[in-house]
Amino acid sequence: MIGSAPSAEARQVVRAAAQWLALMESGSANERDRAELQSWRDSHSSHEQAWQKAQLLRQRFAGLPSALAMASLDRQQMNRRTVLKRAVGAVALVPTAWLISRQLPLDVWSADLRTATGEDKKVQLADGSSLQLNTASAVDIDLKNRRLTLVEGEIALDVPGTSPFTILTHFGQVIVSQSEVCVRQGPAGCKVSVLKGTVQLQPLRGSVFSLRGGQQVSLLAAGAGSVEPFDVLAPGWREGVLMAQNQPLGDFLRELSTYRPGVLRWEPELESLRVTGSFRLQDTDRILALLAASLPLEVHSRTRYWVTLLPRKNSV
Repeated sequence: MIGSAPSAEARQVVRAAAQWLALMESGSANERDRAELQSWRDSHSSHEQAWQKAQLLRQRFAGLPSALAMASLDRQQMNRRTVLKRAVGAVALVPTAWLISRQLPLDVWSADLRTATGEDKKVQLADGSSLQLNTASAVDIDLKNRRLTLVEGEIALDVPGTSPFTILTHFGQVIVSQSEVCVRQGPAGCKVSVLKGTVQLQPLRGSVFSLRGGQQVSLLAAGAGSVEPFDVLAPGWREGVLMAQNQPLGDFLRELSTYRPGVLRWEPELESLRVTGSFRLQDTDRILALLAASLPLEVHSRTRYWVTLLPRKNSV
């Protein structure tokens, strides 16, 4: 059984506090950023509590740069400025990463297989089945009982034989036999998409039903949603590609942000722009550059991990 964990809202607040900390420590924050941070802190008591925790962690790691510099002094090819720059960068990242990781459920960190943001992983199971993990995903594997537990994120499972594999999710079970399926789990539901064959689904509420190739459905806490046609562009991640066909830019960027560490923001007026194309996920910076070349927007990077998209200014 999957253990209890902080709510999605709580984890989002902590991530936001960590991201604000990284920006403030980067040395590139301006007055507008400081005002936005103060507004965020004032908007809810949980925001202020998370920020205070971030500050305490910053103090805890305050002695790290000197230690890093000492460890780097034997590298003669590095000058003092380079060593200091790397040390200061590390002191900002360490408490930030620690703050985020403390809010991730223990079962994510202890899972049999997991991927970081922007990483994917493919393994061949002993029976010939193929398992692939998308970005920021975690799964437990019980080969003896032919059972997978999707802890977080998205997996693709191809079972060529007749002996079924059961995928356990927060919202029900998916029984896979001689079929191929993608299962994506979020805080509010679990989307099951069948690429080929037929799978059996057992929602937390409701009776067992079948889902055929070319179909998808969402499993929710209250039961299964309506069966819909399968989105053929969705599994492009398995080939390292993010595909879009006349997709609203806002939806595209929300999906892209799951493959990028750090913060990706954009102005609301960019939401309704349309995107079409196939984009290689191995270089998300290049994806942003391609968007800027084809759409009326500009990419502003404070750091590699803090990027904002703005409407392009009309040249005179």
